[in-house]
Parts: sequence; C-alpha cells; structure tokens
Amino acid sequence: MNILNLIEDFEKFKCGMELFLKPPEFSVGTTPSELIFSEDKMKLIHYIPIVEKPHLVPILIVYALVNRYYILDLQPDKSVIKKLLEEGFDVYVIDWGYPSGADRYLTLDDYVNGYINNAVDKIRERSGLDKITLLGVCQGGTFSVMYAAMHPEKVKNLVTLVTPVNFDTDKGLLHLWAKSLDVDKIVDYYGIVPGDFLNSGFLLLDPFRLMIDKYVGMFDRIECNPDDTTCAIRNEDYIKNFLRMEKWIFDSPDQAGETFRQFMKDCYQKNLLIKNEMILDGKKINLKNITMPLLNVMAETDHLVPNAASIPLNDAVSSADKQMLVFPTGHIGIFVGSKSQKEVCPKIAAWLKPRSLLDGKGDEKTESGNEELPELAKEKTVEQNRKKRKSKVNKK
Repeated sequence: MNILNLIEDFEKFKCGMELFLKPPEFSVGTTPSELIFSEDKMKLIHYIPIVEKPHLVPILIVYALVNRYYILDLQPDKSVIKKLLEEGFDVYVIDWGYPSGADRYLTLDDYVNGYINNAVDKIRERSGLDKITLLGVCQGGTFSVMYAAMHPEKVKNLVTLVTPVNFDTDKGLLHLWAKSLDVDKIVDYYGIVPGDFLNSGFLLLDPFRLMIDKYVGMFDRIECNPDDTTCAIRNEDYIKNFLRMEKWIFDSPDQAGETFRQFMKDCYQKNLLIKNEMILDGKKINLKNITMPLLNVMAETDHLVPNAASIPLNDAVSSADKQMLVFPTGHIGIFVGSKSQKEVCPKIAAWLKPRSLLDGKGDEKTESGNEELPELAKEKTVEQNRKKRKSKVNKK
C-alpha cells in the first residue's frame, strides 16, 4: 500500500466519521400495529391488515430471544412483515422484551407452554379459529417446533425460517463453540445472562465481515464530490439503512438464565430435540406429533444455522405435506437482502395461501368451542400459580 492509497483511505474514513457524528434521524419497526396482549415482559403485537379481506388463518411470528424481532420490519422496503401484509395475511408477532431481575428463573417451559401458548390462545380467541399458522425464526423456530409437537391441535401450518433442530453438526462455528461452553458456570455467575456477552460471541463467529469489512464497504460507498447533491441524498439514505442494521445488531436483550441453561445443554450439547428425548413440563417432545403442513426455509450461506442443522426436521416429523426451500443468501440476508422481498417472502406466501383456507373440519370454533374459553382461562390461572410456586422453590 503506497502513501497515496493511505491518504485516500484516510479521507474516506474522515468523511464517514463526519456523517456518523451527525447521523440522520431514522426509525425501525414502522409498520402500523397495536398491542393486544401482554404478560410479564412478553407483548403480543398485531399488525393492522392492509387488504380488505385478509386470508382467514392468521400468522403468529415467533422470533429468537437473541436480538429483536424488528429485523423482520427493519424499514418499509426491507420488511418481511409488511410483505406478508401486502400478500393478504393477518400477522401477529411476539415481542419478548428485556428480561431482568426475577426473570432469571423463567424456564424453557415458561416460554413454550406459557407465553407462546397464551399468545396462540389469544389469537385463536380473536380469530374464532381453532388453529393458526406458526412462523418461527431461528431460535424462535426451534421454540415453534417444540410447541407444534406439544400442541398440534392448535397449529394449522408450521413455517420454520433458518431454524436449528439438529445441533450435532460441525458445519457452523456456533455449534462447535457451544459444545465446549461451561453453561452452568455462566448461568450461576450471571443469573440473567448479559445480551452483550452473547452478542460478542456471535460477532466473533465471523469477525472480519461483521466488524471490519462492513465499515470499509460503507466508507467506500459514501464518497461524493462536494457539489453532488444527488450523491449526498443517496448517502443519507445509505447511512440510515446502515444505522438501522447497527441498531439491531447491538440491541441484544439479556436472557433468562434457566432458559439459556436448558436450551444450551439439552439442544446444543445433548441434541435431545431431534432424538425425541427433550422434556418440557414433565413430557417428552415427540416430533412425530407434528402432522400439519410444514415449510422449512433455509439460507444457503448461513453462518449461524447451517443447513445441516435444519434439513433433518423434514424426516423427523409425520407431516405428509412438507417442503424445503433453500435460498442463495445468508442468515441476515434472508430477512433484509434483495432476495428477501423478491423471492423468499413471495414463495412463503404462495405456499401459505392455499393452506390458509377453512376446510370445514373444526378450524372454525363451534358454539360449544366458544363455551370452553372460560375453562382455558381457568387452566391458565392454574398454570401461572404452578409457575409461581416453582419460581419460589428455585429462589430458595
């Protein structure tokens, strides 16, 4: 590298830092929505339909505990949620919030059979249907698989997006790293596992691309002549897009220690889920109980969830109607890359549309079904009391 290149690179860096010191205003998650239910830190969000008659079967999106769900609604032209709304679907999403304090005692059972189940029941009540579509993303997809196996009577369709179920693979650094992690020491020390601690681990899985290359690329793209107003406007849009992604990457909620402990040990270290040996609420999760239509969507160059971690799901379930889709993109690109809007979302929508019709065989709640809703509320109260007792025992 000669002195001229160094001077040129320094000028690019200086220009980039000036823009960062005066960042433009930007926002994320702008698709209109309403809060319809909350429980502890969990919130159930409903997006306002934008077609006159949405498809009858609603979609509940379950995202991971790591980072935040708004990666699916990062900006209007890069929004999985908005695209699904445009395709005519009625869309809900779970916002897990930011665990703290006593949340350290929340278990995986609390998330799957507690929060997700209560969110599903709320949507079933609002829609008047017995079954809804679950769209699980990454770890949220793993949770959705668990839920569908334990409550198949409430799930009409299951869509898994970059979802790990087979954790015994050496195709990804995360799987290798997790196998040797001293989970008990981490949880016993922190209680609530810091999100920044976990995020730093994810960044180190691909340090050059995630921490260096992206900034170099950004500085290269914002070079303009002083009088080029068109370039300046384009730069402002580019910086906004860049900052939206940066906000999401570093918006890392802490995690409930006991949930983290079980997920890491039972899934990553023992691989119990795919073996039908994982236990929640005293019951084994049997993936053969999954009989509803399944769409398993993967990213070909996924550095976090290699295809080898997702493909075995299709053989593990009993569904007669099942399909796999693999797109030439990465773990994040499948949400916000160019192919997300042009290929990924349209193909998911095309698969779901014919499977979002009522078949007249119990999908609509009958009069007697509505009469049973108070009993559901009663069961929920019993379950909550059981969890409170369990939490007190754990604290002791």
